[in-house]
Amino acid sequence: MAHPPSHVRTTRLSAVSAGLLCLALASAATAMEKAPVGHVKTVKGVATVTTDGQVVNAQPGTPLHQGSALSTQAGSSLGVVFGDNTIMSFGPNTSLTVEEYMYEPSAGKLKLGARMGKGTLNYVSGGIAKLQPEAVSVKTPTGMIGVRGTQFLLKVDEE
Repeated sequence: MAHPPSHVRTTRLSAVSAGLLCLALASAATAMEKAPVGHVKTVKGVATVTTDGQVVNAQPGTPLHQGSALSTQAGSSLGVVFGDNTIMSFGPNTSLTVEEYMYEPSAGKLKLGARMGKGTLNYVSGGIAKLQPEAVSVKTPTGMIGVRGTQFLLKVDEE
């Protein structure tokens, strides 16, 4: 068997190294799938964004992902902007989870689904509601709001 020239380096991966390489590539692919769907624009007081179990104090620029849970404490407020320019502003003691978000207008993939547990929300429609209003919904403990206009206010009391 001929050996490669001395300037060519060959590497053999052990089964463990190959497994780690596959895991690293899978993690990179997952991170790419989890591209941010929006970001925090404003914060007053204490607010958090929880994504995949990681809790971070919200500050301007904090990314939002599908599955992110947003919450504000007493005397606090939070403003966020999504990729389609939907704006949500939260008052004190509010919790909301971004359950679904897709904004690929060229492919006809439009969806914004959120679940609000408690608090107050001022919602201003972005591209998704303008292109396909029925693709936007906000669930509450007692019902669901379908967006048909450009703005609404919502208050959900604690049970």
